[in-house]
Amino acid sequence: MSYDREPVEATVAELRPRMKSLNITFKVVEKGEEREVTSRRDGETHRVLDAVAGDTTGTVTMSLWDDMIETVEVDKTYRLENGYTSLYQGHLRLNIGRYGELKEADASIDEVDTDNDLSAMEHERPPRRSYGGYGGGRSYGGGRGGGGYRRDRGDSRRDRGRRY
Repeated sequence: MSYDREPVEATVAELRPRMKSLNITFKVVEKGEEREVTSRRDGETHRVLDAVAGDTTGTVTMSLWDDMIETVEVDKTYRLENGYTSLYQGHLRLNIGRYGELKEADASIDEVDTDNDLSAMEHERPPRRSYGGYGGGRSYGGGRGGGGYRRDRGDSRRDRGRRY
């Protein structure tokens, strides 16, 4: 079974939370203040800043990490391949990620719609998929969800409410 996803070609206005394998061309409108954060994963300190990226359909906030901070310049147009979107405190973010590739675009974007800021809107977190267990699924015969069923095996106290 292959887990490769077909790339999604999108404009800023088409971005939604939890998009993956995303290809998008955008212009960097501004870069914020650099700050240091400590990674929960490896405990190392990293540099990060928020940048505003946009196209003719709108803008979105994206994080630039470590060496990417010097690489990306304001007023230049870039092509992101295999990026993804996420929510940070309910607001949409565009992410380069570990497997994403950012390079200068062949054609530049001249005008950016700064009135349509997708990161300014608060988004509801999409529901997570449930694959059974206690978090969801069908319940046959009471219990706490997640499947299983109760066969009728008489009226013994030992068998009441038990899953087989």
